Amino acid sequence: MSAFIYLCKLMKKACIIILSVVCCSLFLGAKKKQNIPAPYAWSITQPLGLRYDVPMDTLMRNFYSTDIPSSYATAYGTTGNLGTAAFSKIFFDRPLPSEFIFKDPFSHWIQTASTWKFYNTHIPFTQLSYLTGGSKQNAQDDLKAVFSGNINQKLAFGASINYILARGNYQHQAAKDLSYSIFGSYLGDRYDIQFFLNTYNFVNQENGGITDNTYILNPEEVQGGQSSIDTRTIPTNLTDAYNRIRGQEYYATQRYKFGFYQEEQQDTTVIRTFIPVTSIIHTIEYNSNMHRFVNQSATEDTTFFANTYLNPNGTNEETKYQSIRNTVGISLLEGFNKYAKMGLGAYATYEYRHYTLPRDTLSAGTTIEGLTPRPNISNPHKHGEHLLWVGGELSKQKGELLTYNVNGKFGLAGPIIGDIDVTANVGSQFKLWNDTVRLKAYGFFKNTEPSYFYKRYTSNHFIWNNNFGKTRRMRVGGEFSIKRWGTKLNVGIENIQNYIYFDNNNQPQQEGSIIQVFHAKLNQNFNFGIFNWDNEVVYQKTSKPSIIPLPELSVYSNMYLLFRIAKVLHVQLGADCRYYTKYKSEAFQPATLTFHTQDEIEVGNYPFMNVYINMKLKQTRFFVMMSHVNQGLFGGNNYFSLPNYPLNPRMFQMGLSIDFSN
Repeated sequence: MSAFIYLCKLMKKACIIILSVVCCSLFLGAKKKQNIPAPYAWSITQPLGLRYDVPMDTLMRNFYSTDIPSSYATAYGTTGNLGTAAFSKIFFDRPLPSEFIFKDPFSHWIQTASTWKFYNTHIPFTQLSYLTGGSKQNAQDDLKAVFSGNINQKLAFGASINYILARGNYQHQAAKDLSYSIFGSYLGDRYDIQFFLNTYNFVNQENGGITDNTYILNPEEVQGGQSSIDTRTIPTNLTDAYNRIRGQEYYATQRYKFGFYQEEQQDTTVIRTFIPVTSIIHTIEYNSNMHRFVNQSATEDTTFFANTYLNPNGTNEETKYQSIRNTVGISLLEGFNKYAKMGLGAYATYEYRHYTLPRDTLSAGTTIEGLTPRPNISNPHKHGEHLLWVGGELSKQKGELLTYNVNGKFGLAGPIIGDIDVTANVGSQFKLWNDTVRLKAYGFFKNTEPSYFYKRYTSNHFIWNNNFGKTRRMRVGGEFSIKRWGTKLNVGIENIQNYIYFDNNNQPQQEGSIIQVFHAKLNQNFNFGIFNWDNEVVYQKTSKPSIIPLPELSVYSNMYLLFRIAKVLHVQLGADCRYYTKYKSEAFQPATLTFHTQDEIEVGNYPFMNVYINMKLKQTRFFVMMSHVNQGLFGGNNYFSLPNYPLNPRMFQMGLSIDFSN
């Protein structure tokens, strides 16, 4: 009877989705078509705020995969639930550590000025998305909304909100993530400005993983021969702990352009076009971040964690970081005449950073009954830093034969004195028979100061004070692609010296010798009529797997039919699979929100499969899906992406996204 009731509820949700699709499509289709320019979107580079075009988020293909925690990379490490801590197992996909390292596991859900899309829509554009799945006890809901509208051809404003409420399939795993932003732009002939104001507040329960992996690997052993298990009954290490990550980013970049007007006669009309030559740039950015870890169970606090230094009655601690950054620059714009084949810019950046550690209530070396003896370390409660960089940029983005971008900055004052950060990209393309071959070379050299929190940190369970040197990284690689063949090959290699990682005891360590990581990724897509088969294969090899553990082979394969019904309903019907080879993955430490090495548990060698129907009717996208469809059927039971953190079991999911513009 309970299964029947659950099925009825799923049918009810599906009916609501379908009715919404029909109503919205009828409403949108009833509008008269207008002869207006198509909307477009762009993002901006750092630190000079150069614009580059990006696609509108209206694509139908693979829309279903946006709400599966393990789908954000070919191989992904996640604690299981949507909106919780995670990281890519593909080394070349990992962003460099930020200054506030505690927010890095949530980077996929935190929008920044560098990743945000600005819009020019001519008429108001609104996109609403609602994605849901699971039953009442383990439901996950993801609501997204973006609005952008132009006041005139030059001035636009917008706002967005993203709210995730995921109760989780395992005990004490719920996530509630809220972020919202306001953005806008003014693009005039001589003056333009783009701003982005973002606030986020993530609250995640922490269960410390399940107490015994046998509940997943061999449930018959712990259930007297019964093979199925209710995941909500599996005991976990923590029952009354949570993390809160809160932050704000307030960003604006403005530019004043010097140039001249060029007149062109078209019939009886004289068209005046402004040709920019040089621009002066100012960018300001304010960041504020906070991490709070709370564990209200004194018993679990002293048994789960190896050390307890400050308080035996539980943990409630807060770490903060604020920064304000100003950049001024001058740029010679590309293409203002036939002799200016490149853009050239120079800039200087001043930044002030302020750090606040949890208050240390005991003196260094103190020994109190019931507490772990304190290491002889005394870190300041608050710390401030003044930093200064100078940099330059050389770029050519117009034309097909050769494009390039070189950006370098150098530290002049503060802890970053002596820092070097140079990145370069070169691209070209040429015709080969009826195809276009695209070639790209990329690389960087970085000699950078580690985050302050790698060097000093004080908390109830972890205290360290490290004298780390600068980390040196050099990466070179190339990419070859032919769009018509559906082929893209990317090969690269990186050498790292003084790499910082968290060891088996979750203490930051620095490896002085050189570590080498090799990376090769092949994308190969096939198309035969309505049949499509997309594949991504990644091979990576690390010279020191005990420090940088990586799955050597990772595969993503998506097989689907792509067709239309009645010429208006676009349908993608298929199944996909993610797989990576077995290896000793990093483990997760909830108190510091970090991933650390371990040498006991292997994860991987498990296929994670989904079956789905993905559709688009006019400006409405929707899907129904059974995620992790192979669970309990084939592939075994080792569906862990991190030690002690199993992936979500099989779940029925659906989603709807509507674009209110045409």
